[in-house]
Amino acid sequence: MPTALPWAMKHLERLRETRPELVDQAITRLLKADSELRWSVVVSAYLDREINLGKAAELLELHEFELRARFRDLGVPLRLGSSNLAEARAEVDALDAWFSEDPLAESP
Repeated sequence: MPTALPWAMKHLERLRETRPELVDQAITRLLKADSELRWSVVVSAYLDREINLGKAAELLELHEFELRARFRDLGVPLRLGSSNLAEARAEVDALDAWFSEDPLAESP
């Protein structure tokens, strides 16, 4: 099987500028079909601080606690909590919204 074709990557990047939905759909299918590739891409994005632990768990279809345990076993550093003020504010806002919901209110 031939190795990755650099020209194909270049043209996929170029195509994504004009037809992002086409490239995104293809990449989504590829990541769903290949669990090893999905794991590698998600862990790389996590290590590059592009996604947090919760998003990584969601993309890998794992519970966050299960992913934490796997990361610990593999020596992947855990980043817990907010990494900046904007993330902290978003978490506080989400908690405020959650706590302000009336559990006895009827759903529409």
